[in-house]
Amino acid sequence: MTQHLFILTGASRGMGLAMARKLLKPGNTLLCISRKANETLAAQAKIAGTPLLQWTLDLARSADASARLEQWLREQAHAGFSSAVLINNAGMIPRIGPLSDADADDLRLGLRVGLEAPMQLTAAFLRATESWPARRKVLNISSGLGRKAMASQSIYCAAKAGMDHFTRCVALEEALKPNGAAVCSLAPGVIDTDMQIQLRSADASAFPDQQNFISLKDKGQLTSPDEAAARILAYLARPDFGNQPVADVRD
Repeated sequence: MTQHLFILTGASRGMGLAMARKLLKPGNTLLCISRKANETLAAQAKIAGTPLLQWTLDLARSADASARLEQWLREQAHAGFSSAVLINNAGMIPRIGPLSDADADDLRLGLRVGLEAPMQLTAAFLRATESWPARRKVLNISSGLGRKAMASQSIYCAAKAGMDHFTRCVALEEALKPNGAAVCSLAPGVIDTDMQIQLRSADASAFPDQQNFISLKDKGQLTSPDEAAARILAYLARPDFGNQPVADVRD
């Protein structure tokens, strides 16, 4: 049977968990990297007969995570995967408020998890699999806020804008290689996750757009994690994946 490798960060809840569940299919091997393991996912993988590894790692320590990933991938060099995919899905919104109110921990955590970790993991993935004959893809889960400024979201917006732009650079680099990876930074739409709860619960005096996020929920304009996961994985499977290094699933 043809074997496909998927590496997914932030898989223990929300849209990441929804993607992980959809990837539990015969022929797939799934490596999930999250702060916590998900016991339900493990049980579902056992029923589906899908090899599942769950690494409990803090992506704020991205050098450690990327080193472990690179070593593991090098050990899989002869596993015969026909495709290998890295999905940088993990993200977080630091304390919501103006940049003038942010402290060093807000900046450090937001940029390490949101930008440094995807860059470190992407670099490790590309290095370790460069000699593989398998088709390789990197999917970075971005956000519309990487392309639109919003008050009190400067750290998150900067991380996602950085993700978009480093993806553009990597796309140019991989295009020069004989078996370069296809890469894309994809905005998934507005999804009903814990991040949305965080935005709706923010202090309105420190977050001018709070009411807009409340209205999205009240008007039923949020996409469910399951629906968003289906759209993202369908985009990942498109034959033209990577032709646009920065894209929106809704286009």
